[in-house]
Amino acid sequence: MKIGSVTLQSNLALAPLAGVTDLAFRELCREFGAGYAVSEMVSAKALYYRDKKTDALLRTSRADRPVALQIFGSEPAVMAWAVEPVLRHEPDVIDINMGCPMPKIVKSGDGSALMRRPRLIGEIVAAVVKASPVPVTVKLRTGWDDGSKNAVECARYAEDAGAAAITVHGRTREKLYAPGVDYAAIAAVKAAVRVPVFGNGDVADGPSARRMFDETGCDGVMIGRASLGNPFVFREIAAYLAGRACPPPTLREKLSVASRHIRALVALKGEHIGILEARKHLAWYLKGVRGAAAYKARCNQMKTAEQFDELIYDILRAAGEEGERD
Repeated sequence: MKIGSVTLQSNLALAPLAGVTDLAFRELCREFGAGYAVSEMVSAKALYYRDKKTDALLRTSRADRPVALQIFGSEPAVMAWAVEPVLRHEPDVIDINMGCPMPKIVKSGDGSALMRRPRLIGEIVAAVVKASPVPVTVKLRTGWDDGSKNAVECARYAEDAGAAAITVHGRTREKLYAPGVDYAAIAAVKAAVRVPVFGNGDVADGPSARRMFDETGCDGVMIGRASLGNPFVFREIAAYLAGRACPPPTLREKLSVASRHIRALVALKGEHIGILEARKHLAWYLKGVRGAAAYKARCNQMKTAEQFDELIYDILRAAGEEGERD
């Protein structure tokens, strides 16, 4: 699969998730089969005002390839200006978020609010494409609400303006993340454009990935929330699609990866911020573990990586899997 001149390692991609898909998590997902990844979204306006914290969200690495760095905004000139600081981080692709449903984003006219202004979508994409030497892609939803499903129209404006690929999350903005994905709307976009289309929404395992491919004809799938505490999902989906068996990760493997994830967060962001963010990640890794509620409560008191190691050892010991201590 190709996005413009960029060849993807596979058509299983990590979807952008605010506060989650930072460099540490993207690198882990690569290890388990994510052939492509999109960063958490970054405000073009914040880049324009030279916010240092925003620029830090754009960090990438050699292991994090190919990668799209995602920006959002609703002013074509500001979006075009933001290309230069994004390019300093050497992305393979620049992605434009036009699908975020969160109130604080849409109230400023950004994210999925842009689907109410299809012509503006074209103007933004054209401005970014003109400024960017790397391919530009777009992420959409199916529409604003059930009465205005216009993903096909928006996708055509994006393609005509030079977008090299389009991702469609199979829900309207109004539905946020409520159960149910509109496969027909994704299929309609795929039929309407010539560029590659990613299907996104409720892809959580092999059967749901197969359904997304079969019902939409999409070129690739993006996995989002199913990856939380579960970078192994890419390995499992790839095996299923290839007709191979793939046992789920053992508790030891899950917690070993969790420990590495925590260390990577600390290295990337410093101990204070890294540990604060590690708390939510470890809670996700503990999903389905006996006694998880008590472990999560203890996790929320952690202040150092060593305390996390102690907790992980205690969890393994309680399960009879402690083995040798590191």
